[in-house]
Amino acid sequence: MKRFIYLSLLITTLTAQFAFGQTTIKGQVLTAKGEQLIGANIYIDNTYDGASSDINGNFTFTTNEKNEQTLVVSMIGYHEYRETVNCEGQVLQVTASLKEKIDEMTAVTITAGAMDASDEKKAVVMKPLDIVTTSGALGDVIGALTKLPGTSTVGNDGRLFVRGGDASETNIYFDGLQVGNAYGSTAQNVPTRSRFNPNLFRGSFFSTGGYSAEYGQALSSALVLNSIDMPIRDQTDISLMSVGGGLSHTMVGENRALTASANFTDLSPYMSIINQHMDFTDAPSNWDAEVLGRQKIGKSGILKGFMHIEGAKMALNREDIDSGEIQATSIENSYQFGNVSFRNVATNGWSYYGGASISHNEDRITVDTENYKRTSLLNHNKAVVIKDFSDRFSLKNGLETYANQYEEIVLNDGLGRKLEELTINHFIEADYYFSSNLVLRAGVRSTYNDLLEDNWSTYRASLAYKFSKYAQVSVASGTFYQLPANEVRIQNTALENTQSVHYIANYLYSKEGRTFRTEAFYKSYDNLVLFGQSEGLDFTDLTNNGSGYAQGFDVFYRDNKSLKSTDFWITYSFTDSKRNLGGFESKVRPGFAPLHNASVVMKRFFRPLHSQLGFSYSWNSGYTYHNPNLEGEMQSKTPAFNNLSFSWSYLPTPNLIIHFECSNVLGSDNIFGYQYTNQPNENGVFEGRPQGQVADRFVFLGVFLTLSKDKNANQLNNL
Repeated sequence: MKRFIYLSLLITTLTAQFAFGQTTIKGQVLTAKGEQLIGANIYIDNTYDGASSDINGNFTFTTNEKNEQTLVVSMIGYHEYRETVNCEGQVLQVTASLKEKIDEMTAVTITAGAMDASDEKKAVVMKPLDIVTTSGALGDVIGALTKLPGTSTVGNDGRLFVRGGDASETNIYFDGLQVGNAYGSTAQNVPTRSRFNPNLFRGSFFSTGGYSAEYGQALSSALVLNSIDMPIRDQTDISLMSVGGGLSHTMVGENRALTASANFTDLSPYMSIINQHMDFTDAPSNWDAEVLGRQKIGKSGILKGFMHIEGAKMALNREDIDSGEIQATSIENSYQFGNVSFRNVATNGWSYYGGASISHNEDRITVDTENYKRTSLLNHNKAVVIKDFSDRFSLKNGLETYANQYEEIVLNDGLGRKLEELTINHFIEADYYFSSNLVLRAGVRSTYNDLLEDNWSTYRASLAYKFSKYAQVSVASGTFYQLPANEVRIQNTALENTQSVHYIANYLYSKEGRTFRTEAFYKSYDNLVLFGQSEGLDFTDLTNNGSGYAQGFDVFYRDNKSLKSTDFWITYSFTDSKRNLGGFESKVRPGFAPLHNASVVMKRFFRPLHSQLGFSYSWNSGYTYHNPNLEGEMQSKTPAFNNLSFSWSYLPTPNLIIHFECSNVLGSDNIFGYQYTNQPNENGVFEGRPQGQVADRFVFLGVFLTLSKDKNANQLNNL
């Protein structure tokens, strides 16, 4: 009995001593806003002592560790919390406040006026593959973008028109560097195309307004095309088309890659089959060659070099509406574009990127016996440094220069005129995340031009709030300046910058293969260029007295889930735009800004047949034009524009694609405006004729073969 009592006392004493040596740690885990966090991990560093927070954020555990220890509190989506505690066998009370970690994949994204086409970013509305597989786009980057909200279909032009602005109000950038003369030279009412192969690009950023302070000199929009970083394999691509052919070869090393290609097109075979409404004496044709090289720099950097050269020509006869005489017009174009770009991530949150580009364009134009030459040269240099102070705050600081030269010469007599200028821009822009659900972007852009007396600054600001996992709202505003086109400024170098102010509100919902987006906007215009009558290549009485506005809303819905093996999207844009235009005395609706625009795009995959069928339908409410036989200005409107296009892609083997496409399948007789005589006839009537499309439809057939060790590789990334 005595032994039992002694043993009990010994156990009790040892237990008391052991318990006395333990430290109890208890407390609560909260967010920075004071909200309770469930399931956080709390532990002593480098031990197994710890616990998890309960439904109220509370926790408690004991440890036998002595002296100073590090208490760690961690939870996914939050920064780790660390606190030094002194373990001396007492009870410690701890309140851990965790700061939210901003994760790029879950954080809110600014979408007001911004649309990404990427495989890498969330909240995108298009993929790079969409650019080359959208019916009616005919493999043209711009052709695909005209199926997005905020754009207008101007079928006799081919360039990008955004929210009531003309095509000159959109700047195009290649790897962040501006492209001069990004479209092929063409004759009036003959549509053009962008110059670059869409297969060069891994994605693009298209802004319909309110864009970053990094980009300037555009009243409406910025289109940023980003080239592919590192290809995944060596391959040779052969293209045989009804309008030409092409050859491309890619070589990939451990740290470098090189892609070289050559292409030519000639519309003569197509024009011999499809009836043309214009008298082409020399069908449009062109050739191009380009090289894109990449070199990795360290672990995270890359250096790129790109060179593109091109030549094109066309000739046609037109009847002069006043004299009835045939007027012969021909255009020969030579073009070169090159750029070198770099980007890298340094230590301590620093990163940098930039580069230099040069664009050279020469047009030789003959109108009957008059011969003209137009030459433009644009050099763009840019350097940008970014400092990420934390995952919440980053600051972008950049400097860039533009050297612009433009010259016109009348070759018959050697007379000409020339414009030379230097522009220096500085921009600074900050992103601050208040939380994963709220972000602010604000920036300022300052500009100096050696031909203008005054410097100027513009502001940009955007705010986005995510109120659920799938839905968010964004707003944006900014001021934008743009110098008048070279062809206009060379006639009066005292012309000032044109100006616009943007206000945008956006709602985006995206979940499991469905995206809905709607956006309202208002854009004011000031200092627009007005002129009197046109006299050949010249205008009279050029002033900056014009003004105007554009307002409206867009709707976009995309769905690749509701219908099996089917992807489709629907867009609608309402754009109410009026401005002082040319020699008109009142604000009028421009002929390139239809009130209503809509499109439907659908792609259906038939896997057993190794095929994709697609169609697109584009519609707008018609183009305004001025009829001198009626009172008022720009008081008439053409019938609605309609274009139904169809495409079929067939893969008999994984590396061989046969693609057929037909635009305007129904042969809709689209009219884009009317041309009238300068003087009325004997009955006092100005005689007019419609300005229509070049042909009722365009038909394309292509065979695309890829040769590589990977027999499944093809030019459309395994369509």
